Amino acid sequence: EELPALRRANARVVVSIWGRSVEDYAAAAEALGGLVGPQPTSPSSGGVVAVEVNLSCPNLAGKSMFAHDAAAAAEVMACTAVAGLPRWAKLSPNTDRLVSVAEACACAGADAVTLTNTLLGLVIDTDSRRPALGGGGGGVSGAGMGPIAVRAVWDVAGALPDLPIVGVGGVHDADSALQLLMAGASAVQVGTATFADPRAPVRVLDELASWCEGHGVATIGELVGAAR
Repeated sequence: EELPALRRANARVVVSIWGRSVEDYAAAAEALGGLVGPQPTSPSSGGVVAVEVNLSCPNLAGKSMFAHDAAAAAEVMACTAVAGLPRWAKLSPNTDRLVSVAEACACAGADAVTLTNTLLGLVIDTDSRRPALGGGGGGVSGAGMGPIAVRAVWDVAGALPDLPIVGVGGVHDADSALQLLMAGASAVQVGTATFADPRAPVRVLDELASWCEGHGVATIGELVGAAR
């Protein structure tokens, strides 16, 4: 429903898909592939440039998140090739198998991994004495995710240096973005900060440009993995 308006605005779009079964993901990828039409022919052209496959979803067959199981994650990434687009695997920090899952996704065709999704959390409504969210728990996001995302990027970049990483989690200013880049991310996303400031991505980009100018950095590429 949103793609036509985004196309008219010449926006470059990364579409997120999710599912509760391998079949769900395959259907979403196939539907997206049928909708996107001709792809951008230059970096400045608008259109769908990638599909982000959110693996932090419960697997109804395996009773755990796809992002916690390397084989299940690989199966999803393989089936989403039908979209005909570059694929980013969005992974979860709620596992000690992050590197092995990232490697499995890359072997199954992921062009990049997005690190990282939210942490599991729970808030209790003390008046009702029940969980505040209807589904029980939820995902914790925001500035506090920064160090967790940086560590996830650091670990995966160290183990899989040829796998592009999109860093996300806690980005709200130049410094938080720089930390992800220096840990090994090739690009960053701004998420929760946009709720308070819808122009946060533009502001962070401007701050990064100013930082680079002040530190004699010609391109962002010079910063990728600079802390290693």
